Amino acid sequence: MQRSIFERVEGVVVFKRLMQAMGVGGPSVETVLSNLNCRPGGQLEGVVHVAGGEHAVDIDYVALGLVTRVEVESGDSEYETTQEFHRRQVTGAFRLEPGQRYDVPFRFDVPWETPLTELYGQHLHGMTMGLRTELEVARAVDKGDLDAVAVHPLPAQEALLEALLRLGFRFARADVERGHIYGVRQHLPFYQEIEFYPAPQYAQAINQLEVTFVTDPQQVQVVLEIDKRGGVFTEGRDAFGRFSVDHATVHNTDWAAQLDGWLRQSIQRRGLFF
Repeated sequence: MQRSIFERVEGVVVFKRLMQAMGVGGPSVETVLSNLNCRPGGQLEGVVHVAGGEHAVDIDYVALGLVTRVEVESGDSEYETTQEFHRRQVTGAFRLEPGQRYDVPFRFDVPWETPLTELYGQHLHGMTMGLRTELEVARAVDKGDLDAVAVHPLPAQEALLEALLRLGFRFARADVERGHIYGVRQHLPFYQEIEFYPAPQYAQAINQLEVTFVTDPQQVQVVLEIDKRGGVFTEGRDAFGRFSVDHATVHNTDWAAQLDGWLRQSIQRRGLFF
């Protein structure tokens, strides 16, 4: 099974915890996804396999949680952490006999605001996403099984990203930052920024463009942040824009032309440019 970066780092710690909390020969848990690809607002499906060890145990629960890497600013420092942002128990309590296998089929809802990890078959550099399986026995928790998940854009998100690529912007990297965006309806405690190098026609005025999507069942709220270059007598500054795109009508607009007009306006203005 494909393992994520942070599972490999935590593997030794998890093994030691199992040895101490459940003893040698304790139960094991593994999750198999029928398809690791999903979209915001969709579902992940699979089966959790729980295997009994050398002695009978009482399992308190098995739970699943979506986990991603988040950047946190605290005072003058900045650090990265892994954060679980959506969770569901897939079993209640049950007894697991020695050598018994307990299979739990599941459907796991993916939140609408889940960050993207893929675009046109390519992984977005800087992004990590996984589905973690948690098993509790006698108040000892094993968080040992973590499967990589690929989150693809919705049609509305893809239309905006494709428009930027058509204009000549080049993808740089993506990250997830803890916090809330002012003036935007947001449920998760973080937001994703997808960063682009400027297209040649804007390169003299723009250092970088950042795109954030905050999505719900009806629409996508899009936030653009432009890092403007300074001139001989002016300092560089940021410009912001915010607009909404309905899922049902996204293809009624020529987004490349619309974005080009907004971006050219932004070069001449300060602050919120549309």
